Amino acid sequence: MSDRDFAIEFTAAASLVMIHLSRLSEELILWMSPRVGFIDIADRFCTGSSIMPQKKNPDVPELVRGKSGRVIGHLIALTTLMKSQPLAYNKDNQEDKEPLFDTVDTLIDTLRIYADMMRGITVKPAAMRAAVLQGFATATDLADYLVKKGLPFRDSHEVVALAVRFAEGKGVDLADLPLAELQTFSPLIADDIYAVLTPEGSLAQRDHVGGTAPKQVRAQIARHRARLAAN
Repeated sequence: MSDRDFAIEFTAAASLVMIHLSRLSEELILWMSPRVGFIDIADRFCTGSSIMPQKKNPDVPELVRGKSGRVIGHLIALTTLMKSQPLAYNKDNQEDKEPLFDTVDTLIDTLRIYADMMRGITVKPAAMRAAVLQGFATATDLADYLVKKGLPFRDSHEVVALAVRFAEGKGVDLADLPLAELQTFSPLIADDIYAVLTPEGSLAQRDHVGGTAPKQVRAQIARHRARLAAN
């Protein structure tokens, strides 16, 4: 009778769920923006602007991002409620109802609409691929390639930095440099490097549990689907 640990622990768990949903919401809001354009969210989860007819606002992710603060606030309220009470029952404890019940309602409603919204997301692979090709994303793969060839990482790091600077000056990606030019930075580079300097090649290099190789990602999905089915 003298504590509300069950309410605090539940609200703490709910806060963690809402924090992760808030982070995902931030990604979805960014990815849907015209400047990025990685995804599109179904119209039923968005609204237009009152002044700009062309605008499409990602309402659900924005609202969920805001609701996370509400649930976290309930956790703070409950912990503050308990922090200075003496033992045994105190009337203060009747203040546990509103934050606990509202946390339950908010969490359930959020999970339901989020599950529905995720089915209404259209991914734009071409825009994602174009973004991946910017910023020399495979530079680390070149460094790892040289390490596998026997070059210490501190040296491969310097080699790649010089190669990136050279490619940047020419306005091209590392994968667009001819083999002869790449070999001016290190004779260890051979024509097999071009299988590494692509988005697909980069992903395939991480072929371990939890890695980005497609077969590892599919294995993770299968494991989690099996866990959900078992529960």
